[in-house]
Order: sequence, then structure tokens, then C-alpha cells
Amino acid sequence: MKKLSLISLGITAALVLFLSSCSTKSEYPPLRTVQALDLNQYLGSWYEIGRYQHRFEKDLVGAKADYSLREDGQVQVVNSGLKETLDGKLKSIKAVAWRPDDSVPGKLKVKFFGLITGDYLVFGLDENYQWALVGDDSRNYLWFLSRTPEVSDEVLAQMKAIAVEQGYDMNKLFLVPQKER
Repeated sequence: MKKLSLISLGITAALVLFLSSCSTKSEYPPLRTVQALDLNQYLGSWYEIGRYQHRFEKDLVGAKADYSLREDGQVQVVNSGLKETLDGKLKSIKAVAWRPDDSVPGKLKVKFFGLITGDYLVFGLDENYQWALVGDDSRNYLWFLSRTPEVSDEVLAQMKAIAVEQGYDMNKLFLVPQKER
């Protein structure tokens, strides 16, 4: 039953990403992604500081993403979070990501279950790779990521300002409770 629940979570996440990438018309222009993204520097652990809530993540706190390089040059993605409380059961899902066009370094694709692909657009990035902003052109998905479980008020304000400038509504932002793990 637990495996079925995790599979259901993953299918839902992948379907949502897929459907968002299928939209043909958006009220917004495409996100302006970062001009440079060194995938080797981007690898490692990232904590979710904030996000737009969606069915596939709404009961997760302490969420983080771990990125590692695969032998084939693609990026292994492991998203995880704790169910409902910081002492809750750990849930995780795996995916693979890659850069489809080297001339657009901030635009990645992510695929769940080898079937469903969605956009992973990095539109904000600290010069030292300490925080990042990820979203999609529809502005339905947003993640504030950090190398640490917390960021300063100044950094959070900077992240919010970049997101607002790109068309995101900060009234929808959910600040994710975190703890180191």
C-alpha cells in the first residue's frame, strides 16, 4: 500500500508538470531564465524555502531536492519531504533532468517514470549557487530553493522581488517548514 501511495504521488506530480508544459497560450511571456547555469555547481542538496502549493506536495514539509550526475551525463533527481510534520514519514520520488539546448542554460527538462516530461526553468540564481528560483512559463509552479534550510530576510526579499518581476504572485507563496536532515 505504501508503494502504491508513493507511485500515486509521483504520477500526480508528473501529470501536473506535463499538463502545465502542454499549455499553448499563456497570459505571460516566457520566463527569462538565467544566462549561465553550471550543472556541476548546481548538483547537490537544495531545501525548499517556499513554493506554490499543489496536490502532489501540499502535505509535505521539510521538502528538499538532491541532484547528482549520472554516468550518461543526465542529472538524477530525488525529491523528498516529510508528511505533514517535521517528524512525519519521509516520502520521496525520483526523476531525471537534462538540458535540451545548451544555448539556453537555465532551461531544463525533467522526466518522471521515464514517461512524463515537464519544464524546469531556473530564472533566479545566486552567483555562488546558494539559492535558486525555479518555475514554468505558465506561472503555476514556483520553488524557492536554498543550500541551507533557512535564508535571511534579506535573501527571501530578494527572491520574492525576482519572482514578482517575472509575474509571480507572492500571495500564493507557501513558506516550507524545514529542518536539517
